[in-house]
Amino acid sequence: MLRLAVLLTVAASTGFAQDSRHIAEPSIPAACATLEAKIGRMGLSIYPDDENKPDTLRIQKALDECTPGHAVVLKRASERLDAFLSGPLQLRRGVVLVVDRDAYLFASRNPRDYDTRSGVCGTITQGGPRGCKALINGEGVDDAGVMGDGVIDGRGGEVMLGQKMTWWNLADLARKGGGQNNPTLIRLNHCNNFVLYRITLLNSPNFHVGYDNGHGFTVWKVKIWSPERARNTDGIDPGNSTDVTITHSFIHTGDDQIAIKAPQGAPTTNMSIVHNHFYSGHGMSIGSTTDGGASAILVSDLTIDQADNGLRIKSNITRGGLVHDVVFEDVCIRNTPNPIFMDTSYSAHASKESGRIPVFRDIVLRNVLVQGPGKLTLDGYDPAHRVGIQFDNVVFTDPAAIKIDAKNSDVKIGPGAFNLTITGHNVDVTGTSGSSPNLSCDARFVDFPTQR
Repeated sequence: MLRLAVLLTVAASTGFAQDSRHIAEPSIPAACATLEAKIGRMGLSIYPDDENKPDTLRIQKALDECTPGHAVVLKRASERLDAFLSGPLQLRRGVVLVVDRDAYLFASRNPRDYDTRSGVCGTITQGGPRGCKALINGEGVDDAGVMGDGVIDGRGGEVMLGQKMTWWNLADLARKGGGQNNPTLIRLNHCNNFVLYRITLLNSPNFHVGYDNGHGFTVWKVKIWSPERARNTDGIDPGNSTDVTITHSFIHTGDDQIAIKAPQGAPTTNMSIVHNHFYSGHGMSIGSTTDGGASAILVSDLTIDQADNGLRIKSNITRGGLVHDVVFEDVCIRNTPNPIFMDTSYSAHASKESGRIPVFRDIVLRNVLVQGPGKLTLDGYDPAHRVGIQFDNVVFTDPAAIKIDAKNSDVKIGPGAFNLTITGHNVDVTGTSGSSPNLSCDARFVDFPTQR
């Protein structure tokens, strides 16, 4: 906690804002109800005979009856009875759902449980993917949370009931056209002062956590895991929100580990992404929707190991806007094909709409070490809409193995070291490389922790 408080104070003194709250490690509130498991696990899932024994009603009843300021606790009953099975749950104001150590909350595999429109969840539609409720839902629920040392498993790799494919198979099939209607693990909208703490989230059929239109969102010591090629399984996506901190967490996914969304609407600003480890996935992203503007974002003490992308801002002319005042500092990147990727021509989600031009400026990379080969991309949209970026002590261990693709960019170098030469169409470079101590990264590359 002390290190985080000091970091936020130092960052504010540089003129770049972030989460304006005082952040301290959360705590788990006292229980209003403790529910014991009635079913058990078989390997990584539950016994087939237990698929018709949902706990949805008793968990929801406990949430509904709980006094604000307290928690509903899901607890293992014995070594053999350690699992809960549920369809969609609705969180309540001031109430925390706790999955206790050695307890498992498994998502139902029945698409009909999640339908927002009859028969749509678990299908591909042109208007997808809005046909499913999440497993855990919050709408206008303030001062709530999901906590505990247990596991919530979305079972995205298991076959849906009544079908012959998994949720992830459906997502792959949607590459041919349309959108897969798959449930998110946790979906929060207008939920101020929400906390995720110490929970492990696995195998979501779609995004693991979506947080929109809120003020005050804290993620602390959370583990998120899905396979490398599980499509659209983003880790945490905050959007149209202010005062967000994601810290001390470990994320391994098949898509963006974190993707900050900024569509038109409420501001997307004052976010701190600090002291985290990323593994397989598409990186630390801002976008692709940026037409509402994103600003005052700090990413610090981040370790990225073998992801597809490292530090990425992405958008295109159908959904672009101004992204500015972003600091990436104290970042270690290893074996990542695109360690730095400023992309105004992001091909996904392109449409016939136009006129929403992406502009990325006042982007600072400070104290960054990149190990291994890769590509640095600075893709300004045109001469009037440029990428503005500064490299201050940004060092590549194998600069000869780094390809550079730059255009329509204003590049500032220094005062720290920078050991690449940036050239390209309509690229202006100012400043010179200085000397600075190398960032020490070897001890920061650690294995993804177990679920315990």
